Amino acid sequence: MCGIVGYIGKKEAEPILLEGLSKLEYRGYDSAGIAILDNGALHVEKAKGRLQNLIDRLTVSPLHGHSGIGHTRWATHGEPSDLNAHPHTDVKGRIAVVHNGIIENHEALRTSLKKQGCVFVSQTDTEVVAHLITTLYSGNMLKTIKQAISHLEGSYALGILSMDEPDTLYCVRKDSPLIIGLSDGQQFIASDVPALLHQTREVIYLNDGDIGVLKPDGVTLYDGFLHPLSLNMTHIAWDVDGAEKGGYPHFMIKEIHEEPQALKRTLAAHPLGSFPMTKEEAQKIKKLTIGACGTAYHAGVIGRYAIEKLAGLPTEVELASEFRYRDPLIGAEDLFMAVSQSGETADTLAALREAKRLGAKTIALTNVLGSSIAREVGEESVMYTYAGPEIAVASTKAYTTQVEMLLLFAVDLAIKRDRLTVAQAEESFKQLNGIADKASHLLKSISDIQRFADSNFDQKHVFYIGRGLDYALALEASLKLKEVSYIFSEAYAAGELKHGTIALIEPSSLVTAIITQPHLMEKSLSNVKEVKTRGAKTLIIAPESMKDKVEKEADTLWLLPDTDPLFMPLLAIIPLQLLAYYMAVAKGCDVDRPRNLAKSVTVE
Repeated sequence: MCGIVGYIGKKEAEPILLEGLSKLEYRGYDSAGIAILDNGALHVEKAKGRLQNLIDRLTVSPLHGHSGIGHTRWATHGEPSDLNAHPHTDVKGRIAVVHNGIIENHEALRTSLKKQGCVFVSQTDTEVVAHLITTLYSGNMLKTIKQAISHLEGSYALGILSMDEPDTLYCVRKDSPLIIGLSDGQQFIASDVPALLHQTREVIYLNDGDIGVLKPDGVTLYDGFLHPLSLNMTHIAWDVDGAEKGGYPHFMIKEIHEEPQALKRTLAAHPLGSFPMTKEEAQKIKKLTIGACGTAYHAGVIGRYAIEKLAGLPTEVELASEFRYRDPLIGAEDLFMAVSQSGETADTLAALREAKRLGAKTIALTNVLGSSIAREVGEESVMYTYAGPEIAVASTKAYTTQVEMLLLFAVDLAIKRDRLTVAQAEESFKQLNGIADKASHLLKSISDIQRFADSNFDQKHVFYIGRGLDYALALEASLKLKEVSYIFSEAYAAGELKHGTIALIEPSSLVTAIITQPHLMEKSLSNVKEVKTRGAKTLIIAPESMKDKVEKEADTLWLLPDTDPLFMPLLAIIPLQLLAYYMAVAKGCDVDRPRNLAKSVTVE
């Protein structure tokens, strides 16, 4: 959660910080603030609510200076307010800190610091860092930061300014993302790449424990023992337009429209034989565990069906937030796959580390080059989705490319485990290659979906039902609707309706039935009849080849282009994403920034 930016150079810091924060507001939008050093004085301005509130204040009373830090907050400790907004300062007002993460021992530190005369003005865990630094400061900020972080438990990415060293910006990270951007005569820090794209494309991804010292003329990097490190720079090749709306009203609808091209990029980047496992390794594996959270978990459920069907490998999908706490049975003969859009999801990272500790082989599936999860497994064991930057909080193209990657991985495993021939695998790749064009075709039927949403956005609850892969898809469809429209919805395995759930059905309940698997069609239709008998309105999503068999049970029918049933989730999710989007628009919701949510969940 939370977004951090920092700048030091010869230009005015305020507009650079505000522009960077505008690109990070998807990471948190409960409050925002900046601190700028000017002529030896530290000036701070903060505002509750959206970034625009801060911009409005600074329009009236701008801050001047050539070094500064900024923050956009997703609240964890303390309600959203001006006082709880970052940056936070020490008792003397000489040090300013911005923070992403959670200081788990902040209460003990707060008690100790109060005894030393520190006066706290906020409810946040972050404020203890500012007071701790000033209490420990002995004239050398680098050594002080090293000493201070030795007292911190939890996760943190920190940007630090000090009046005593006005020509220097410090940063440090542990388990929360932070990058340094380099340019001639000016340097930057940020939580994520989009904040820097308009300023530089040369970045350094910090490792845990790294301390960065930024001056206008360069950057020095130290490890936890204050030994200098070499600067391993990465060039960002993203198109700047990928982080802009490009004429669309919201990032979410833009990113849905980008799905066909994202699917093409992902497929092109992963030909047969490019996956991180040898034939010998694939045949030795006894079990695969997929660890993920939220949308990535739902992608993993689809992956389980495909991997077990094609590769014959027993597969479990684990909620990463639960994995560490149940004494998991995993070891040297098992494979653990961490799936995370950002590569920074705290629970997934922790689950990955636990699997490694228990001796399992580990691989990762992510969208972000150089992310924590990617570095944890090593570049040779990462599968990148190449979805491009995803700004809307609700994931769309990152999800579809995750599903595509899991399908590709299933095919690759099937070859290596002698369950498919190369010729059969190539036919599967050929089918997948045609998915993008079929997805583009689906995006031409938006008006029908929009009209349906306009007539149904006042629903109090929506049910999604499906069997097999369709149930896995229903899980994601339901989450998408909840995330952006705040309509209560739930996904049910259709065969479970009679075991309690059908009691919730009443006249005019909206039930969305996903029916894409031919061998389950008749059973799914029987479940649709059950809810219709009890007065439900039915929306059915099915391939064109099923039209004659399903249309009589549908009050509304959306048809999909035909493809291999195993690959149908890549198509069926698109109208379901669009439904969530247009329901939210019809209700007047803030689609890209749903309440209480942030894009990257970097705290447990």
